Amino acid sequence: MGPGVWLEMMIPSMADTLTAHPYLASFTGLVFARWLYVYSRDLAANPRRLPNPPGPKRYPLIGSLLDAPLTRPWLTYDDWFKKYGDLIYFEIMGKKFLVVGSVERANDLFEKRSTNYSDRPHLVMVMDLMGWDYNWGLIPYNAWWRRHRRAFHQFINSNQLPVYLPTQVKHVRAFLRRILDKPDDVFHHSRHLFAALITDVAYGIQIKEENDPYIQHIEEVLTAVGEAAIPGRYLVELFPIMKHIPSWFPGAGWKRKAAYYKRMNDMVSREPYETVKQNLKNGTAKPSFAASLIQALPEDDPKEKADQESIAINVAGTAFLGGADTTVSTIQSFFLAICQNPEIQEKAQKELDSVLEGSRLPELEDRPSLPYIDAIAKESMRWHPVLPMGVPHMATDNDEYNGWFIPKGTIVIGSAWALLHDSGAYEDPHSFKPERFLKDGKLDPNVRDPSVAAFGYGRRICPGRHMSDISLFLTIASFLTCFELRAPLDESGKPIVPSGEYTDGSFQ
Repeated sequence: MGPGVWLEMMIPSMADTLTAHPYLASFTGLVFARWLYVYSRDLAANPRRLPNPPGPKRYPLIGSLLDAPLTRPWLTYDDWFKKYGDLIYFEIMGKKFLVVGSVERANDLFEKRSTNYSDRPHLVMVMDLMGWDYNWGLIPYNAWWRRHRRAFHQFINSNQLPVYLPTQVKHVRAFLRRILDKPDDVFHHSRHLFAALITDVAYGIQIKEENDPYIQHIEEVLTAVGEAAIPGRYLVELFPIMKHIPSWFPGAGWKRKAAYYKRMNDMVSREPYETVKQNLKNGTAKPSFAASLIQALPEDDPKEKADQESIAINVAGTAFLGGADTTVSTIQSFFLAICQNPEIQEKAQKELDSVLEGSRLPELEDRPSLPYIDAIAKESMRWHPVLPMGVPHMATDNDEYNGWFIPKGTIVIGSAWALLHDSGAYEDPHSFKPERFLKDGKLDPNVRDPSVAAFGYGRRICPGRHMSDISLFLTIASFLTCFELRAPLDESGKPIVPSGEYTDGSFQ
């Protein structure tokens, strides 16, 4: 997810919402008053008058609004890194942003200074209005967050991974059967695979083969949030008081949209959880995150029970969301890559044949013998990161770093795109080249592993990354063992190579 949802499509939205009503002067006064307050506060917080890190030109009131990208911002930030260096600071109408563009800076801030850079900005549109407050990956860095992480860690940690391996293998092989039955719908089958896997793990629920409402709801919710999480979308982030505007008010279409997605989010987080509760009462529940958390609820302390139930709903719901969409995006990038580079597929299948000898499907134990498959998985993760801007952090307090001043409340973005397309670490970074991770037929430990950025940073790194890594490897290895993916042919029999265009949202 990107740095938040600020300034609803600034120019068109303000034209539609403000100029049609006699409130423009009042609005301008409000903007000026807010800017003056923030400016005065920042002066007081920075008595040594240290400069902010470099970045695009700032103007009074609007900051760098004129330069702020509304689509694919990670590409604009990549250009800015070349101009300003690997740490970029800018403001948009009082909102402060810091974009991190190198492994060294990311390590300094998110690892060495993790106490100050592990918080999250409060996203009014996403959390308050669209109902994503159950996603514990977005809640502030505090004791409540730590309780969520401990609960999640009970089920997803290095010691628990073998418990889930049979479930992962079962769903990967069901995925192969679905492709065999309907080979023209490989993208749908991949979405079904990861949604079915995480629904099984989180809730013990088996989803339908076609038109399953769980998958439909997740896809709709994630699409909406991905679009919302682009800088420059919603004015309510700058003026939170706007969340009290009635939905019927002229120009408040964003409020009606948010209400719809709040209902969708309630279904995503609540319906499968309530199903598990009922299944436990009936004696039909299967092992899952949710079932274990429900069974552990205390009965003698109503307040503690309510807290633990909230955590159970949030932990299962967040796993459900993350598992259903993130790895599938990487798999679909893999499909695109082998369509564009059929020689990679051929080389991978030769390696698989040499190890499996055409007699069985790959297992996780085969991984050390399949370095080229492993390299394909790493390159799929690096080439088009699922979250090219990561999930934003926030500075808890004012900070001085390398002679620069970073104000409290600054939204800090670790640009995964920049770290994974650094030409100093990856030659020809925009090309799909698994060989970059190999040396003398083995994985080269000296090449930057995509995990430095693909799963987030510091204390907010994705806790499910190891399970995702296993699923990715098994899916790629199993698919290439059984199938060959080719681009469709035109009327003259020539391959129609996919363009490789991705969507504009925060999720790739």
